[in-house]
Amino acid sequence: MELKFILEAILFSSQKPLTPRELRDVLATTAGQSEEEAPKAFRKAKEEDIVAALETLQQEHEAAARSFRLTCVAGAWQFVSQSEYAPWLIALVGQKPRPPRLSQPALETMAIIAYRQPITRAEIEQIRGVAVDGVVQTLLERGLIEQSGRAEVSGRPALYSTTPQFLEYFGLRSLEDLPAADELRKIVVKKPEELLTADPGLATAPPDELAQKDLGAVLPENQTESDKTTEVGAESQPEETNRLAT
Repeated sequence: MELKFILEAILFSSQKPLTPRELRDVLATTAGQSEEEAPKAFRKAKEEDIVAALETLQQEHEAAARSFRLTCVAGAWQFVSQSEYAPWLIALVGQKPRPPRLSQPALETMAIIAYRQPITRAEIEQIRGVAVDGVVQTLLERGLIEQSGRAEVSGRPALYSTTPQFLEYFGLRSLEDLPAADELRKIVVKKPEELLTADPGLATAPPDELAQKDLGAVLPENQTESDKTTEVGAESQPEETNRLAT
């Protein structure tokens, strides 16, 4: 019994796409529950072997030119029908409502994020030349992008990246499957100034701590600001006393 045919049977019966890890778990569970010898042979199947078997199976289905094919979207594998057979399938099972298509501004913004992620809203606006507040909010609500962190620059603006749902929406296996867009990647974007830090490599320090560090650079070693103030006051006392005596 070949691994690729076992995987084919699992995916054919599955109600949802499965990742190589999920398929590996199914193989391991089957080996633990079955008393037959055949399932035990695939107990320790590696993910790379599963992927190789799936890719072989995918090529065989493509060569057979059947009404369905095996595909990988966002890292998960599933059988899908060829688009030319859609009218008959819609008549059989109906048509699921699809979300409205993305507008041209949304597609342009989506492309910038996909190729330049993680990226801030200000950087997107530099490339597009227009404000993108509403467009970014729409993409967030659709689940196509997400806030993936904050930039280590003044103001700590949010960084945006694509989501697995983005891959599903555009039918991509991974971000490596994006079409080449060297022009978009080469656009120069002016970066905000980086935040000051009390010590290199550490998180940004509070303003008071930064002020103390800057002050320490101009004061003598082991001398604090209060010490300096005291000395200045001490030096001015004789002069003040003489003036009062006069």
